[in-house]
Amino acid sequence: MAEQAQTEKYCAESDAVRAHLSILQAVIQRMAGNSASCKTQCIVTLGAALLVLVRAGLSDYAWIVFMPWFLFLFLDMHYLALERAFRDSYDAFVGKLHKGEVALSDLYVVKRDRIAWRFVRQNLRSSAIWPFYGALVIMIVLVWKLA
Repeated sequence: MAEQAQTEKYCAESDAVRAHLSILQAVIQRMAGNSASCKTQCIVTLGAALLVLVRAGLSDYAWIVFMPWFLFLFLDMHYLALERAFRDSYDAFVGKLHKGEVALSDLYVVKRDRIAWRFVRQNLRSSAIWPFYGALVIMIVLVWKLA
């Protein structure tokens, strides 16, 4: 009986397939929202820290702001890697669904080992990361050197 459940094929109208796709879509949206929230919190935190340092006449210590900058960068890259892994999982599942090849074993989410490599390879070059965090580095350096 268990073997029959493993080999049973699912169609697009199946409740299990719909639930699986809904879960994947919700996770993808949550990761994208987390990434946007991370950028917002980074601007607020770094802006407040730089403002306090400048107002206190301690602009020589602006380099300290690189610590939270790096933490926000790392967290944002992690969210982006998760989002990409879930999108790839979604696309692979839909591809199998169109071919009529979806089985119970395909109702998984994301394999964890795929996330680590994507994190290193793709996110270090991502256009969603460096324009934003690069501009913050320029701002920090300007405050550090000119204020």
